[in-house]
This record gives sequence, C-alpha cells and structure tokens, in this order.
Amino acid sequence: MASPKAAFPDPEPGLVISYSYLWRREQESGREEGQKNRPCVIILAVETLEWGKQITVAPITHSAPLEGATAIELPLKVKRHLGLDKARSWVILDEVNQFIWPGYDLRPIGGDNRKFAYVFLPPNLFEKIKKGILNVLLIGRGKVTLRD
Repeated sequence: MASPKAAFPDPEPGLVISYSYLWRREQESGREEGQKNRPCVIILAVETLEWGKQITVAPITHSAPLEGATAIELPLKVKRHLGLDKARSWVILDEVNQFIWPGYDLRPIGGDNRKFAYVFLPPNLFEKIKKGILNVLLIGRGKVTLRD
C-alpha cells in the first residue's frame, strides 16, 4: 500500500501555517534557515506571472514583544481554535517573511507529514493584524525578509 502524499493547502490570507520563520536578526547574522518551526499567519498571497504565488507571513511567538515592537496578543480562545498550547502568544507585526509557495520552509505539524496548516484566524482578528502590519509598513518600521 502506498503512503499518502503531502497535500499543501491553498495559501489564503488568514490561514495559519507551520513554517521555518527566519527572523531579520537571524538573516543579518548570516543564517539562511530559521531556528524553529512556528505557526505563521498568511497575510498576503499574490499570483505572479513569473514565479507563482508570492506569500507574506507574520510569525506567532511565545516571546513577549521587545520594547517598541508592535504585536497583537492572541486570545486563549483563538489559540484553542488553532490547536495551539495555552501559553501566551503574539503575532509580531514589525516583520514578515516573503516566499514563493510552497517553498522549502513549509513544515509539517507534529509528526503528520500530510498536515502543514492549522486553521484560519477569526476574520475580525485577521483584519486587525493585517491593518496593523500595513500601518507599520506605511510608517517605515516594517522589515521584509525575502526567502528562497
């Protein structure tokens, strides 16, 4: 019997995926790979003529935002909806990764090599996150890290 193949989800804004996020500080220190797989929110998915879909993701982290950083804390109810742990978590709005879907850094969740996405964020929370990132970019504080 053949083993089931991975099926990548459609990369739609608001979907939370498992991804090896590369922080800007890691890239600036010479790293090419993220140190940890983490949930990330797809913020934007744009079809390009040359490469396919370019995806922009924002990281979700347990680390409290640094002084001056812009972030939105995920409510516990949303964390349960996503299937995440109960520890406090934030979506960081100051930096994002961009990559061509599905890319090399999409990661399976847990031990299931067929599952790469959690579920969608509630629409009102996603809109708040999206507007927050747009505001950060408009004032010139956002950092975009391009990935392969």
